[in-house]
Amino acid sequence: MDADQRALRADAYESVRDEIVELVPERARRVLDLGCSTGWLAAALKERGPVEVVGIEREPEYAALAKERCDRVIVGDVQDVPQDLGRFDCLVAADVLEHLVDPWSALEGYVRLLEPGCRAVISLPNAAHWTSYAALARGSWPRRPEGIHDATHLRWFTLRDAVALCEGAGLEVEHVERRPWLLWRGTRLDRHAGPLSRLAPFTFQHVLAARRA
Repeated sequence: MDADQRALRADAYESVRDEIVELVPERARRVLDLGCSTGWLAAALKERGPVEVVGIEREPEYAALAKERCDRVIVGDVQDVPQDLGRFDCLVAADVLEHLVDPWSALEGYVRLLEPGCRAVISLPNAAHWTSYAALARGSWPRRPEGIHDATHLRWFTLRDAVALCEGAGLEVEHVERRPWLLWRGTRLDRHAGPLSRLAPFTFQHVLAARRA
């Protein structure tokens, strides 16, 4: 990732995502954050109460910031599952699995670190968004600096694909939240975003809460 890309993503990666924080059980005392970025999740969780957060982050610049918030940060590729982390009460993978060559094997490996009956929170961009169909109708797959068609995405998931990813890793999906397009927030379309986002072409992102069997 070059300097311009890092600058473009910095604000988004620092933003607290309430929909992720809310799905992390308050009783969780040990959380593993895959692709922890600047440690925004750790900061938000620690405001709620005592919790140990271990993060994995590939970019050294983000990892340096995350070390001020997380209890431990591993600088490395999320694809490579560390073997010395112990067990966790909650696993979070917020917009990270789509960047991996093999998210299926990686998620399966991390789920093994999750205590039985405990939760994984996973968010993935929706490949079935209407902008994908529009681009394909024009004869090409879009590549953009960020969003659903981020040029660094290596894998693409519809809701069915996302559920299959979770189930293949040993998780039972308990809840799915359909998130609207962020650009609608604060506009006249904002009040319609909730109902529209329940339709696959208007769902920008799926957030899944799943339990280890």
